[in-house]
Amino acid sequence: MDKPAVSLTPVANNERIQSLDVVRGFALIGILLMNVEFFNRAISDLGSGIPATVTGANLWVSYFVQYFVTGKFWTIFSLLFGMGFAIMLTRAERAERSFLVPYMRRIAALAVFGALHHIFLFGGDILVSYAVSAAALLVVLYGRTKWILLAMALCIGGGFIPHMKWLFGIAGGLAFFGTAAWWLRGEQRMKRFGKPPVLAFIMMVIGALGLIGGVASWFAPSVPIEGRVMIPVMGFALFTLGYLTKRTHADKASRPWRLGVGIYCFSFFLMTAAGAAQYYFPHKPPVAATKEAAKKQQEQEAERAKMRQERKDVAAKETALLSKGSYLDVVRFRAERFPEHAANEVGFATILIGMFLLGSWFVRAGIMERARDHLPLFRKLAMFGIPVGVGMGLVGSMIAMHPIEGSRGADGFQFAQGLLMLGNLPASLGYVSLVILMLYSASPLNKVSVLAPFGRMALTNYVTQSLIASTFFFGYGFGNFGVSRVDQMLFVAVVVVFQIAFSHFWLSRFRYGPLEWLWRAVTYWTIPPMRIKNPAVAPAAATAA
Repeated sequence: MDKPAVSLTPVANNERIQSLDVVRGFALIGILLMNVEFFNRAISDLGSGIPATVTGANLWVSYFVQYFVTGKFWTIFSLLFGMGFAIMLTRAERAERSFLVPYMRRIAALAVFGALHHIFLFGGDILVSYAVSAAALLVVLYGRTKWILLAMALCIGGGFIPHMKWLFGIAGGLAFFGTAAWWLRGEQRMKRFGKPPVLAFIMMVIGALGLIGGVASWFAPSVPIEGRVMIPVMGFALFTLGYLTKRTHADKASRPWRLGVGIYCFSFFLMTAAGAAQYYFPHKPPVAATKEAAKKQQEQEAERAKMRQERKDVAAKETALLSKGSYLDVVRFRAERFPEHAANEVGFATILIGMFLLGSWFVRAGIMERARDHLPLFRKLAMFGIPVGVGMGLVGSMIAMHPIEGSRGADGFQFAQGLLMLGNLPASLGYVSLVILMLYSASPLNKVSVLAPFGRMALTNYVTQSLIASTFFFGYGFGNFGVSRVDQMLFVAVVVVFQIAFSHFWLSRFRYGPLEWLWRAVTYWTIPPMRIKNPAVAPAAATAA
């Protein structure tokens, strides 16, 4: 007899994985530690590092956040998002229920939340990023070649329409996601050369050509130093990825984590290499052979100067609006910039997709559901991930403080940023592992479980943080824009303590946070029960593994 068709329903409290809620709560603290600076500084300055004017205790706070917090916690949230995806998929498979339609509604709802959050509360929103990346994850896991190619062709054609050039970026993103899908799901092999995977063979051939071309470029005076360095570096990276693919592609179960780590490391390895090239090779301005070439050089320099000035102007305008402007003016400013923000998310998705795949693997491999059985793995990740990951950022900070005379990247900023970002992956895995080790320890450290309700209401608490901070700091609220970094940390402490206490209070009476309830209602297209009938048993339900 066939099973009756049943739809996917919201997860019950006793089906939750407690460690994920605790890690999610921990990550929320880190997100606010990072975001609070940009409630007191223009979002346009994001990624610009520590301002040169910061001194004393404020400098130490900025240094700590920059190298122990920045980049680590959106990475953790990305891992958690991938884990949530895998949990939802696994539950659907076990119950033989539909998955794609509810998940697409989930993505759409998240995109709407993110757009509203960006426009009405905070320009540093990341929810839209996750929505775009979640859609990209579906392309990687389920996309068919013919439809991916058709979508690319339509985007390329549409890109020639006036004011639609952003479609070219989407086409590039689709090409990347399609390649990732091929790597993850493709089984095509060469008939010769030992029958390696076709994609591995292609990467190795292109990589070898890059290495040969890179060596040859050193004998061509017309090739700029960037090309002489980056061509062989790119060739080496592609050849290495192709070789590793050839060696490991047969292990299907491990493909998601290998692809996730590979995507992340490849991207930031290239960024680090480019920064190192700028830092270590002295700047020798090329001498133009003709008047036309000299004119072109001048035009390029003028264009770069114009772009730098435009960024400064935008930051100055944003600072003036946030510190003194009306709410309507700030909303209008954010709304005008939102389309550009949304279009750029496809590029960011190429990084986030790697973290989603890695997080998904942690769940599909049973590691998070049986965290206690995998404590040795978490111990290793914490022991090596934190010192290696944080250490790379600290090395970068020392490089940035010791410029090389004549270097084009005199402050070493891009080199330092590359090392910082490259180290964020092992550091974030180490942080997650440390929290799990604390949770399952026999010492008072297991009181970290107090973060579980805070993490269960992650979406509500994330948006509420923006509501509180925008009201407290911006000019249309209490007007405390631009307070010191030390005072910002005090603000974070007060808000986090309040939210942890409120989360315990709320979840002792209700099953979900307000936005979590709405998100589930849209996802499963049903009205989940909200109020707990017997609040006396709520604490046990809230901490059920």
